[in-house]
Amino acid sequence: MKKTALDPNRKITVQVSENAELELRLKHIMVPPGKKITIRKDYDPAFTAGFKSKKEAQKKLDKNIAELAEYQDILYAQDTYGLLIIFQAMDAAGKDGTIKHVMSGVNPQGCQVFSFKAPSAEELDHDYLWRSMKCVPERGRIGIFNRSYYEEVLVVRVHPELLDHQKIPQPTRENIWKRRYEQINAFEKYLFENGIVVLKFFLNVSKEEQKQRFLDRIDQPEKNWKFSTADVKERGFWDDYQKAYEDCLNRTSTEWAPWFVIPADNKWFTRLTVSEIIVRALKRLNLRYPEVSEERRQELLEIRKLLENES
Repeated sequence: MKKTALDPNRKITVQVSENAELELRLKHIMVPPGKKITIRKDYDPAFTAGFKSKKEAQKKLDKNIAELAEYQDILYAQDTYGLLIIFQAMDAAGKDGTIKHVMSGVNPQGCQVFSFKAPSAEELDHDYLWRSMKCVPERGRIGIFNRSYYEEVLVVRVHPELLDHQKIPQPTRENIWKRRYEQINAFEKYLFENGIVVLKFFLNVSKEEQKQRFLDRIDQPEKNWKFSTADVKERGFWDDYQKAYEDCLNRTSTEWAPWFVIPADNKWFTRLTVSEIIVRALKRLNLRYPEVSEERRQELLEIRKLLENES
């Protein structure tokens, strides 16, 4: 599969109506491979690319959802490529809602979602990529990782004591984060070279917006089930997580699997942006329905005659 160099200054034109369009530069949402970024300085969680309302964005989102459904059908029929979509974020950034809305039009038979929690005893007896490898989508399908193997350079880095449960030989702990970045990059390159497109989204929510969403989960009874005291505890490590994310984005955004930093303070814009990137990625694959051979075509015509001549 041919790599496509992504120019951070490249413009994406988004048609929002018959007479209006907006332009978005990739640098507003992409981590340029090989360049160092700073999350706080380079990416605005409240950025909306000029969209002024949720209603305006919803029309474009609906169009993208319909296009995604069409591309998924061809992806499945062609059976050449697979699509792996990875979501990482701080708590309450909107991963679940984004998946729910953006993927609302796809055929469930061709899409799977995997949510990776704390590893089980069985998973800890394997290498850290093992449980993810089992869930990589086959050709023709879309796989979604709601959190992923990146937890191993994020949560585990913020809480290094978790390494004690992973039964890692002591000598290999030296430079472990550098090693894991290299291993992840190699794994994703392997997937890419075997026809699996990897899209990685970091939903960038501000600390202030996260606080408000936590309060909403407490105040609204129908959202109480979503709230965990562990979420507040992890919020206390906010700066540590931001540093871990920043290093991760800088070290694992590659030409074959770049990171996209999605503004997440406005859920409607988060969903629109993610849908736009997915649709454009599928469009670049130049997907086509399989063409049958002339022999098969004649066979189908004969079957048609038999059906038409049934008494």
